[in-house]
Order: sequence, then structure tokens, then C-alpha cells
Amino acid sequence: MTEPAALPRSLAGVVFDAYGTLFDLSAIAGGARDVLGDDTEPFALLWRRKQLEYTWLRALMGDYADFWQVTGESLDYALAAMGRDDAGLRARLMQRHMNVPVYPDVAPTLSALKARGLKTAILSNGSPTMLTAAVNAAELRKLLDHILSVDAVRSFKPHPTVYALAPAALHCEPLDIAFVSANAWDVAGAAHYGFRAVWLNRGKAPAERLPGRPALEIGSLAELAPALPG
Repeated sequence: MTEPAALPRSLAGVVFDAYGTLFDLSAIAGGARDVLGDDTEPFALLWRRKQLEYTWLRALMGDYADFWQVTGESLDYALAAMGRDDAGLRARLMQRHMNVPVYPDVAPTLSALKARGLKTAILSNGSPTMLTAAVNAAELRKLLDHILSVDAVRSFKPHPTVYALAPAALHCEPLDIAFVSANAWDVAGAAHYGFRAVWLNRGKAPAERLPGRPALEIGSLAELAPALPG
């Protein structure tokens, strides 16, 4: 964990990315291991890569489609690339995206932040329907003040208009928000926008060579609350 010297002395709230940060994406394809077998991990990596690529490309093209559609289109690509034309498997994997499990340290972390009087929120590429379903399935709703979706601005991270949703909802300045993500590119975008970005680096990955550096790096969400000021 890096020292939190770059964080402000006080915060208005903590905003989290959803997928890969709070919600364990590996469990989606992992839940179909009985069908995918040895292809499970390569398939999951390909699907996730295409899912992100499609969001970035659609943002650049100015041709928005919500994350449910993008997720389905990237899944179709991954299934075709892996030679698996299976409508039943497709439906099963898409449904898993609606009730993807959370990491075990999520609820205790949110509870600790709420106990300190901090606002908590999700800011995600996910559509409102996807996010509401996942949050409700994980019984996190009472621990979150806001669930913010890119649908409101019809673009995707790391576009600044997406990050601007958080200070508008929390009625504060960007510097008053700690933004937590396990996606290094998202951390770069959030830091470049003006948040106090926290990189949840579970896999000890190298830093991205992009504008925007994290103010804090942690290895698990359990490290977050003790590292924050106040």
C-alpha cells in the first residue's frame, strides 16, 4: 500500500467502479466452467477485452449503446472466436452478468465508510438495470447513497463527462472524492479528471503509462478505510 499523503485531509465521499472492483467478473465465466472447460479463463479474458474495446470504440465513434448491448455484442464475438455457437450458453452468461457476486471484502468496506459518515456511490459503465440487479442481488443497496450509470451522459469511461456525474451527485468538488477502481486505465482517467484516485491493485500489476496517477495504491479493499484521512 502506498502512503496516503496525496489524499486530502477530508473527503465528502468514496465512489467505486463496479465491475472488477466490487463485482467479481471471474465468477461469470467461472460459473459455466462445466461447459467451457479449459477454455474458461481464455474465454473470460477475451470477452472482457472486447467488452472494454467496444465501449472505447463506440465512445470515439459517437455511437452509444448501453452496456447490456455492448456486453452481448462482445460475448457474441468471444463465442464466435472460440468456436462456440451455443444460444443456451450465451443466455446463461448474460444472466450471470445480472447477479455477478461481489468480492468478500466489499460489504465490510462499505459499512466502515458509512460508519465514518462518508457518502458512498458506484460510478459504472453498467446500465441502470444491470447495476440495480447486481446491487440488489448482493444486498448492498443500503450501503450505497448513489448508483450512477454512464447512461445519463451516453458515453463511457474514461470520458470526463462520465466522471462529472459523481461530484454533481455528491454536491462537492472532484478533489473531495476518492475514486476507487481495480482497472488501471479507469484510475488514470479518474485522476486526470481531478479525483483522488485509488488503485485497487489486487494482482500487483505495473502502472499504466497514461496521464493521471493514483494518489493511493492498495492491494485489497480491506486496506481502504484505514488509509483514508479523517
